[in-house]
Amino acid sequence: MHPQAPAAPGAVDPKAFRSFAEFYPFYLGEHANRTCRRLHFVGSSLALLCLGLVFATGAWAWLLAGLLCGYGFAWLGHFGFEKNRPASFSRPLYSFMGDWVMFKDILTGRIPF
Repeated sequence: MHPQAPAAPGAVDPKAFRSFAEFYPFYLGEHANRTCRRLHFVGSSLALLCLGLVFATGAWAWLLAGLLCGYGFAWLGHFGFEKNRPASFSRPLYSFMGDWVMFKDILTGRIPF
């Protein structure tokens, strides 16, 4: 069974999801805290800025800066506010995809900022 709502910590194994469509509701449940979502959004925005700087300057160091911004802000949100373990530890690809779908959902107003 694949829950659609947040479960007790440790009750759901993120590796059990067979598709991103099954994983995303779990992902959103792991981002219920508004501050955590905001930190993800800021980190993703800074990561996009850094990616743009890679192309604008040709300096590949901006790629590392983008990864540090993206993951640093996200992990601060999880450990400091959401009080859970980031899904990127167990499902890195689905988690990365979830970050960008949630970013789009925040931009379009589907999820509150």
